[in-house]
Amino acid sequence: MFGKILPTTLVGSYPQPSWLVDKETLLSESPPRVRLEKAWRISGELLEEAQDDATLTALHDQERAGIDIVSDGEARRESYFNRFANALEGIDIDEPGMVPNRRGKLTPVPRVVGPIRRKTPVQVRDVEFMRAHTDKKIKITIPGAFTMAKLALDEHYNDTQALIDAYADAVNAELRDMKAAGADVVQIDEPYMQANPEEAEKYGVGAIDRALDGIEGPTIVHLCFGYAYVVKDKPEGYSFLPQLDACSATAISIEAAQPHLDPAILERLPSKSIMFGVLDLGDQTVETPELIAERLRGALKHISPDRLVVAPDCGMKYLPRDVAYGKLQSMVAGADMVRAELT
Repeated sequence: MFGKILPTTLVGSYPQPSWLVDKETLLSESPPRVRLEKAWRISGELLEEAQDDATLTALHDQERAGIDIVSDGEARRESYFNRFANALEGIDIDEPGMVPNRRGKLTPVPRVVGPIRRKTPVQVRDVEFMRAHTDKKIKITIPGAFTMAKLALDEHYNDTQALIDAYADAVNAELRDMKAAGADVVQIDEPYMQANPEEAEKYGVGAIDRALDGIEGPTIVHLCFGYAYVVKDKPEGYSFLPQLDACSATAISIEAAQPHLDPAILERLPSKSIMFGVLDLGDQTVETPELIAERLRGALKHISPDRLVVAPDCGMKYLPRDVAYGKLQSMVAGADMVRAELT
């Protein structure tokens, strides 16, 4: 499905260059749910060109490190969430709402004041740009309908199912255009399913299936406990995970390194490929290839090699770039070691 045994990839983000974003601003704020334009060091008509150059930098680092399925590093985004979520019709971007985040802290979010619709493609040019600048397989990410609904103040639908369905339709329209533009792999980010397991039980699988309707090729759903720079003490197990074996995605992406996840949980997802986190992003020490190999061998006690994809725990944007690059090199080397043992 992904082209080779134990393919390597990123979850999504890679550190943006310091000439492009103000790292102090990014690190001083929680991942933004509304626009955070002050994070950019470059503005106006030069910003898109600068973001293109940053994307090329991210692609180059991944190719040098030997990553098999590359991403754009989410170089054009202030967070995984806010670029797409705030580009939709039906959102008042000038007067956001306030809702609790997964840590219970009130945070500004998109305020839904009308029907949620995708007015125009949001990330399709990102795919076209990647496709024009690499011969590798490419992956693009998009926030999921459930997570966007949890991080919105709904003043229009007053109906959770209707709100999620509207977001899912917008995601589906974007995914169809991104596939047509050349995306080999598409990924939906749904961290708030883990944070809200009771609601995820009710709405989660349906939200994924509606978003992925008609989407061919490898599809991934990513669940995490939050960026490592925000969430230091992570639970050792997922509160919502085995349920996703029933969804239509071909692969599920999970954190395993930082939370010391027992890989036996992989047996509860018998029909899925697993994108398995082997890089602890809460520790700036670069893992050795031997440690990566050990983590992969642990997973392979519970899943066949043809279903295992090798990745960091989560997005890497908050790491220093030299640390992120070193971790990718070790991840590739560790995967090579285990692949050699298998073949």
